[in-house]
Amino acid sequence: MTGRAASAHSDAPAPRRVAYLGPPGTFTEEALRLETTFCNDTHIPMSTIPDVLDAAANGNADFGFVAIENSLGGSVNVTLDNLALESELLIQCEIVMSVQLSLLAPPGVALTDVKRVVSFPMATAQCRTFLRTHLPDADVEPATSTAEAVRTTADAADPHTAAIGAGRAAEIYRLISLAADIGDDHEQHTRFVAVAASGIPAATGHDKTSIVIFQREDVPGSLAGILHEFAARSINLTKLESRPTKEALGDYCFVIDLEGHIADDLLADSLLNIQAKKADVKFLGSYPAASWREGDATRRQADSDWQRANDWLANVRAHLTG
Repeated sequence: MTGRAASAHSDAPAPRRVAYLGPPGTFTEEALRLETTFCNDTHIPMSTIPDVLDAAANGNADFGFVAIENSLGGSVNVTLDNLALESELLIQCEIVMSVQLSLLAPPGVALTDVKRVVSFPMATAQCRTFLRTHLPDADVEPATSTAEAVRTTADAADPHTAAIGAGRAAEIYRLISLAADIGDDHEQHTRFVAVAASGIPAATGHDKTSIVIFQREDVPGSLAGILHEFAARSINLTKLESRPTKEALGDYCFVIDLEGHIADDLLADSLLNIQAKKADVKFLGSYPAASWREGDATRRQADSDWQRANDWLANVRAHLTG
């Protein structure tokens, strides 16, 4: 398993309290252990993702650490909706980690014995092909996390139950692997974010900004007009997703990830124009990007061009009289 990370707050006092989706053995905990920014902090396992985010919001933890997106399953909606619609938390960093899922069972259980499979719903969704091929008649039941599924399977010691989880969870709870790397995508990655009640990390030059757009009027061309603000400034979007606002049927907001930092003049100007003319903008954070993109060079060139244009305007205005 490999990890790529970009992090912030490296100079913060240690140890800090980092809430994460537990129990021990989740992929979230594994990402925490791999990421040098948080590996030596105090890790606090929580039962659910909302519990993690609440702990960060109410001060019971300095950070909340949660999965937000998977390359196969898409967004983790419970995380995305909480950040977009419920909390005022700010993303501090992102970590991208490769994920391999295994089918785990008590010692002595064979694949042909399994009649019930337990796991986190996103994990079972990522293993549809394996389950359909090898366990077409098995009942699939949800758990609050992959590690919780492994733990309860170990405690029950049921010869007909298996769990989908991480290899490390098998070591912790003393299960055996019936099948390894059972995900539909063998190169899948999960993106995790650390969130806090306040603070925007300083710009690094390779950053990402996350926002939520709430349109004031749903009229033809309104979304196109919003997106034009970014295109006109050569700001690349790495994510655009609609989510229901939960206020009325057909009422949606748009979650957008952008290349750049709120400290960048071009990005700030685009958000200023959107807020002033077109929509309400909720700022979710500017933070170091976990991966380098070719678009960074394009954005930096656009920043340079914008600065030259500002210098030109300042030179013209210098001749104003009266």
